[in-house]
Amino acid sequence: MNKKRTSVFSNGLIWFGAGVSLAEILTGTYFAPLGFGKAMAAILLGHLLGGLMMFAAGMIGAKERKSAMETVKMSFGEKGSLLFAVLNVLQLVGWTAIMIYDGALAADGVLHIGNWVWALVIGVLIIVWIFIGLTNLGRLNTVAMTALFILSLVLFKEIFFNSDFVMLITASDDTMTFGAAVELAVAMPLSWLPLISDYTREAEKPVKATAVSAIVYGIVSCWMYVIGMGAALFTGESDIAQILLKAGLSIAGLLIIVFSTVTTTFLDAYSAGISSESIFSKIKGKCAAIVVTIIGTVGAILFPMDDITDFLYLIGSVFAPMIAIQIADFFLLHRDRRKNAFDWRNLIIWVIGFVLYRLLMRVDLPVGNTLPDMVITIVICVIVGKVVGE
Repeated sequence: MNKKRTSVFSNGLIWFGAGVSLAEILTGTYFAPLGFGKAMAAILLGHLLGGLMMFAAGMIGAKERKSAMETVKMSFGEKGSLLFAVLNVLQLVGWTAIMIYDGALAADGVLHIGNWVWALVIGVLIIVWIFIGLTNLGRLNTVAMTALFILSLVLFKEIFFNSDFVMLITASDDTMTFGAAVELAVAMPLSWLPLISDYTREAEKPVKATAVSAIVYGIVSCWMYVIGMGAALFTGESDIAQILLKAGLSIAGLLIIVFSTVTTTFLDAYSAGISSESIFSKIKGKCAAIVVTIIGTVGAILFPMDDITDFLYLIGSVFAPMIAIQIADFFLLHRDRRKNAFDWRNLIIWVIGFVLYRLLMRVDLPVGNTLPDMVITIVICVIVGKVVGE
């Protein structure tokens, strides 16, 4: 029986939902110290770089019809890929908890019934999304995305067409460098690199679906960053709930908070389930995704998760060199190491890339440190490949 494939439109909706995110708006607030002009430039440059990486990563899974962690086996071997599958599950559990925490905190800022209550509500809705499944969301996803689109337009209008805002757009100070801002803009698309193939592998038209996924996510993510940055300049707030309330949104803001959290966090939990299948073949992806959601909900209730910048940089240092090696192997060297248990050559190159990323974090580069790290890692991979061969 033929497996049901997702349309290009469905892939676009999935990544629209990923982009409409409280985490993106919150990260956007960090850009306010740069002033409007520099912040916009950093956001656009960072997302351009991140979008190109997303497309490359998504194309590997789309062409091979393999999940993200299955494609990792092509570069690191059957057993070697388990390291990244485990790290991916851990980062997805972390993302699930962070997203539920942010959503619950923001929702309680609008309607005070308790953070833990909102965490449970969001957690239950994510589980409902998981039960419905990726290929069956259909009309529900379309309705949810349409509502989020309209509400985010309202939020954008309230922030950017207020006369008080115009007087603040030139504000700037030195608390954030341009390079650090670019890196924060790259960080969100980068966090999806270990996931995108989980969705492009199911596409009817792999190339078009991958391109639409990267473009839609890039545009929407930029939009969320700009809303956060503009709101911080306009309201002087970094608290999402206060931003929404000061923008004149209450119930509409609450809907944005809850459904944007659900549609984004669903992807994290769903992919955690798929990655778990790569680690233990007997695990059912949906069951694992539900367990991840429950763990994330409990974590969101018990632990504070207010600053995610270190978490974003950790994700970058792990997965930027990983995908760089995959890009070099798949597009340039045409290597496939799935039949090997380990590919020690690539594992050593990954360690070099990881250490290089952490070292580059100490250097203020105009393009951030992800791009230089990936370029250097790809160059090392190609040179070693040409010298050593298979």
